[in-house]
Amino acid sequence: MIETLSEPRLTASDDAEIATLLGACFPTDYGGRSFYHQRPHLRLVWRDGRVLSHLSLYYRAIRLGPDLVDIVGLGDVATVPEARGGGMATAMMAHAIQTAQDSAACFMILFGARGLYERAGFASAANPFVHVAMAGARTDHVAAANSPFLMVRRLRDTLWPERAEVDFLGPLF
Repeated sequence: MIETLSEPRLTASDDAEIATLLGACFPTDYGGRSFYHQRPHLRLVWRDGRVLSHLSLYYRAIRLGPDLVDIVGLGDVATVPEARGGGMATAMMAHAIQTAQDSAACFMILFGARGLYERAGFASAANPFVHVAMAGARTDHVAAANSPFLMVRRLRDTLWPERAEVDFLGPLF
């Protein structure tokens, strides 16, 4: 039931269906888009006639202190309200982790506060970070921040540097 969709092959119909799902699941204004500020590299969808659940994966490099490190960012995790609790998001999270482990990335990173992420092996990280702030899919300014919602999952033997500044080298996901 889980499909992996690369962004260049996303159909207009899938794009519209995902935009509707995200608009219904988040209080944040997605502006009718199927992505928040930047298009992801891959999407996972669970479909049963229509898209019931979705998540986005972003493969990129970030700076952890002085080191440039490949990561997979996770975002736009959404399931239609009537299908929640059926295990779709858990199964998709496991698939996303396997996809990330198959890459050269050292970590998966997300911003969230749900038990789903902790059960999948993500832990809170208190690192300060720098990113390009976006507003309405427009560049706003470079911002320094801390967030209680930053979560990290190791994919390799590399340890997460707990005190290092994180430079996202662009917008968050």
